Amino acid sequence: MAKRNFQSVLDAIFKDDSRYHAGAYVFVRMALDFSVKKLSEKKALPQGAKHVSTAELLEGIRLFALETFGPMAAVLFEEWGVKTCEDFGNIVFNMIKVGELSKSENDRIEDFQNGYDFNTAFVKCFEA
Repeated sequence: MAKRNFQSVLDAIFKDDSRYHAGAYVFVRMALDFSVKKLSEKKALPQGAKHVSTAELLEGIRLFALETFGPMAAVLFEEWGVKTCEDFGNIVFNMIKVGELSKSENDRIEDFQNGYDFNTAFVKCFEA
């Protein structure tokens, strides 16, 4: 089966849920790839594995956002409609629903509720 282009993934998601900007989905997809790569480099994932835990993904999202957007991360997330880690969970599970991502039997959307505070993760770290 040919891999769908990401626009068709977004179109399928937006039919049911238009809460988040397309940029948020692109970012989360890229942050997942970033997280897998970082964990593979640390040898924290088995060779060829691509599944990460919620905590690993949230940390990867945080690091990727800081590396990519710096002090503008919080502003950009707000613009995209992403205000909490729960929003990242909704984005991930929307991508699971349309077949872009997969989950294990242990993955739960509720796990994203216990993430970090956005102000601490994306604003305070830049205050002098």
